[in-house]
Amino acid sequence: MADKVLMKGNEALAEAAIMAGCRHYFGYPITPQTEVAAYLAKRMPQIGGTFLQAESEVAAINMVIGVASAGKRVMTSSSSPGISLKSEGLSYLAGCDLPALVVNVQRGGPGLGGIQPSQSDYFQATRGAGHGDFHMLVLAPASVQEMASLVFKGFDLADKYRMTTMILADGTMGQMMEPVSLDMGSVNEYDKSWAVTGTKCERKHNIINSLSLLPEELEQWNIRRYDMYKKIEEREVMYDEYMTEDADIIVVAFGVAARVARNAIVAAREKGIKAGLVRPITLWPFPKEILKQRAKNAKAFVSVELSTGQMIEDIELAIRCTRPVLLASRVGGMIPTPEEVLEKIEEAQKIGGEA
Repeated sequence: MADKVLMKGNEALAEAAIMAGCRHYFGYPITPQTEVAAYLAKRMPQIGGTFLQAESEVAAINMVIGVASAGKRVMTSSSSPGISLKSEGLSYLAGCDLPALVVNVQRGGPGLGGIQPSQSDYFQATRGAGHGDFHMLVLAPASVQEMASLVFKGFDLADKYRMTTMILADGTMGQMMEPVSLDMGSVNEYDKSWAVTGTKCERKHNIINSLSLLPEELEQWNIRRYDMYKKIEEREVMYDEYMTEDADIIVVAFGVAARVARNAIVAAREKGIKAGLVRPITLWPFPKEILKQRAKNAKAFVSVELSTGQMIEDIELAIRCTRPVLLASRVGGMIPTPEEVLEKIEEAQKIGGEA
């Protein structure tokens, strides 16, 4: 068993990026993700990498586009308002089919909001990261260990499919400390013959571009991209289950909310309520099929979120509204307690029994 070290989530994420082969980071400080930049400011010079605190979030994401065009592993990180500023660049990354890793350690909003943890960027990550038709791979860690391992996985998925991967962590995951193993395994190599690296007069020029003035051509670009997205939905869905085999009530939660939900489920079982947890690890692609399967036997669902209710829509879509879906949530930086989630499970049990 690999040795474990006690690390803060943001720092574990940053070290994992280095171990995954990332040698270029561009960012701008904002709470609660500033430790990512601070850590890499020290580490990147030690390994011959590039750390640059850009003059703005807009500048940082455009620097990411440049390095990604050269086929190098590159990362940026920010928190909610900063990700909003990067949204145009995220669309350009998608339009150019460029791999990159973007980290969002979420804080409360809208606007400047507060610096406490939130999950209210779910829609932004899974629906509207920027203009145009595109998706990002969205991974949601629920521990410091996953803050590290999902970064490693995220770089691989980005290179495999030539697209952006976003780590969507809540502020709690970034700030908490836990033992973590940094044994990430070997770094996979991917064909990057498409990259802009100079031809040495030995091949045709590669062109990185998202512009087409021919509508027929642009349509085909988008169709091909969505064909790829369909394959990703078939191959790359990740989720975790807890006590779902006989569950009447299925709780769905990610990040810190999933940790709270597990405690509530244990308490519900002690009261004789058969509750279980489905924890999405990929928020896009969303684990629709497992929820559809669990809906065959479940009486009701509970969505636990640090938002006013965003993921609940994906749950309802996945099960085609065949079962009641209740929301247990706190917002503004507040985190629901296990007792609050248990109350909602008990309400779901009552409603499910009446349905």
